Amino acid sequence: MTRNDLRGVGLVACALLACTMSLGSLAVEPYGPKDAEWTIIVMDPMSTPLACDCVQGYAQRKYEKLADYLHETTGKTVRVVWSESLTKALAEDANGKAHIVIGKDSVVRSDAKSCQRELLPVAQLTDTKGSVYQKGLFVVLKEDPAATLLDIEGYTILWGPDDCEEKSAAPKATLTELELETKDGNVCSSCSIAAKQLMADGVSKKEVAVISSYAAPLLEGCGTIKKGDLRIVGESDEVPFISVFVDPKLPSNARANIADALTGMKSQAMLQAMETKLGFVPYGSQKKSR
Repeated sequence: MTRNDLRGVGLVACALLACTMSLGSLAVEPYGPKDAEWTIIVMDPMSTPLACDCVQGYAQRKYEKLADYLHETTGKTVRVVWSESLTKALAEDANGKAHIVIGKDSVVRSDAKSCQRELLPVAQLTDTKGSVYQKGLFVVLKEDPAATLLDIEGYTILWGPDDCEEKSAAPKATLTELELETKDGNVCSSCSIAAKQLMADGVSKKEVAVISSYAAPLLEGCGTIKKGDLRIVGESDEVPFISVFVDPKLPSNARANIADALTGMKSQAMLQAMETKLGFVPYGSQKKSR
């Protein structure tokens, strides 16, 4: 590899990492009064503070507008706290309150278990195509000879964290179903890090990275990764993406009001602000496409 090649890999790595910056490096102010009646903890990786603005109109969900909508609809004051960690949010800006938690389904469940917090799922947010699901994508470098999952026998797989079902449990189940023998590689904390390693190691390493389907446009949108540099050779089954959980200690009428307000959100302005086609739907009401 030449010096220019190494420089190119470095630029790619920087661009990819910019797409998934840790919230810990950002100063994100909560939205709404500290003494609000309801506190929403937003862990959605498609929300404005938790994603980069690499792709115009994508991954820029405006939860402050959702807070205003809930206030107007229910009459309750609402505070929004953004965080990649439920535990951290509870200990810091949320002041121990988590009346509503919105984020990646498997991550919220994992965090809730870790901090011994009981949460009740009530709704799911559809994406711009109207689906509440996401998938794990098996990707290789464009020069790799593998064309389908059947071609990655013996390859090393770069998995995602255990709490990201689409990058761990679901794709592992897919390979088990196909009875493919592969090797476990590094567990990459983000899609960008997985792509970075894939590109740095090169084709000779015979590696496959598993990335989230929602993250693919971000990896191509930074200006360094061009469409086609990574190829998809397979995908996992669908798993739930963004879900809404409520504190079961809330009165039943309050939980019902939250669910009704969310599923009743149909104005075009709100759908656009939340980057969704159908808005929120009752939890578990949408069947998988396969």
